[in-house]
Amino acid sequence: MTRHIACVTFDFDAISGWIARGMTSPTPISRGEFGPGVALPRILSLLRKYGVPSSWYVPGHTLATYPEQCRAVFEAGHEIGHHGWTHRPPASLTRDEEESELLRANDLIRGLTGRRARGYRSPSWDLSAHSVELLLEHGFVYDSSMMGNDYTPYRVRQGDVITLEQPAVFGSETRLIEMPISWTLDDYPHFEFIRTPDWILPGNMNANLVLDNWVDDFVYLRDHLDWGIITYTFHPFVIGRGHRMLVLEKLIRTLKEGGAVFMTLEDAAAEYAQRKPFLPLR
Repeated sequence: MTRHIACVTFDFDAISGWIARGMTSPTPISRGEFGPGVALPRILSLLRKYGVPSSWYVPGHTLATYPEQCRAVFEAGHEIGHHGWTHRPPASLTRDEEESELLRANDLIRGLTGRRARGYRSPSWDLSAHSVELLLEHGFVYDSSMMGNDYTPYRVRQGDVITLEQPAVFGSETRLIEMPISWTLDDYPHFEFIRTPDWILPGNMNANLVLDNWVDDFVYLRDHLDWGIITYTFHPFVIGRGHRMLVLEKLIRTLKEGGAVFMTLEDAAAEYAQRKPFLPLR
């Protein structure tokens, strides 16, 4: 069956990303506040207009700080996924710290939705050596933090041995499904300007030029694969600016006209699992 799936996803970091960087003065905090205060209602209204389901990856800090806004997302029918507690990348945490963040945020997700999150997306897309083990242990169905494919999900390996002086030794596949992402399909690196004492992210690109890339990636999927998934990643405080909202609407409209089927990542992962059941090695 020919089917081209588009997944519109949001990392609802709010102020947590700035706090994780130690940027807690009023101006960076106000940048994060734009997401729940201004952008979120715009985005929910647009998704409702076009009947688009979406997936939201929410840090525990955001769930605790903005419970009403998170409830609005859930009650609008969108998926609530796990995005850590503090927005610190797992690769910077100890195993115990990473597990604590998983449990702590999942308690809030269960309080909001009635169940634990099925999907996980790591802050800053940087998993640790323990992440896969912990995600499997705590019942996650899929991860969305890696980049080993563009249109086709795959099973996450466990037990890789990667060193500089020796050939890589790859571990075995697990039941955990990877829903791959890409920085090219993420609004943040294209649009955000950040200046720190150590580095600058220039951002501020022309949104319509970026839109051309986002659309063409779907066109390639549609024209070259019978079945596949394209996953877009947005941040409310980034995509929620006026001219970028216009681009988001153009993207949704263009994908609809091009035959895209919009799904949450959870539903798309379930469809992949039906097509490619996990057959563990015996």
